[in-house]
Amino acid sequence: MSDNPEKQTSDEVDQKQLDLARQAGDAYREALDYMANEVAHTGGKREVGDYVVGFAQEEAEGMYLLQGEGRFEWVEPDDENCHLEVAVCDAADGRFVPECTVIATLTREDGKQVGPTRLPLLWHPGLYHYGKNLEVPADGTYTIDVRVEPPTFERHDEQNGDRYGESVAVTFEDVDVETGQD
Repeated sequence: MSDNPEKQTSDEVDQKQLDLARQAGDAYREALDYMANEVAHTGGKREVGDYVVGFAQEEAEGMYLLQGEGRFEWVEPDDENCHLEVAVCDAADGRFVPECTVIATLTREDGKQVGPTRLPLLWHPGLYHYGKNLEVPADGTYTIDVRVEPPTFERHDEQNGDRYGESVAVTFEDVDVETGQD
């Protein structure tokens, strides 16, 4: 658990709400673990500051893009051969933290870099995350550096609301990246 205090009951939130938030966070973390360890080629997570930052890497994949009111277009990857997903969770209760700016850089053993690149929020039927299709030089061992800039949304609650105010950085070393298109 984080050095941050657990969330406490207050004028804004009662114990039932805190318990429900924890249950939602437990479910989100279970989905993250499943994605990183069983669905994706590789993944991991680390606690840093107010957050748990996790990643999953898999082949580049197609996605819907909203082209206008109610009109979607399915777009396949062009030269992209890697899909990088990053999850940002509250270290105290495990829930997804939206509206962060997430920047990732992949560095291959020979020093070739991809990025830094901003990972936008992606909707996924199993796990909200930040992510993007990328073009990387080849399969191999990479270091993935992730920087999370704090969200600017307002926070309720004088007791519990002073969270997610600092930028954090986490490094995942010796990541076996497998390229391709799904």
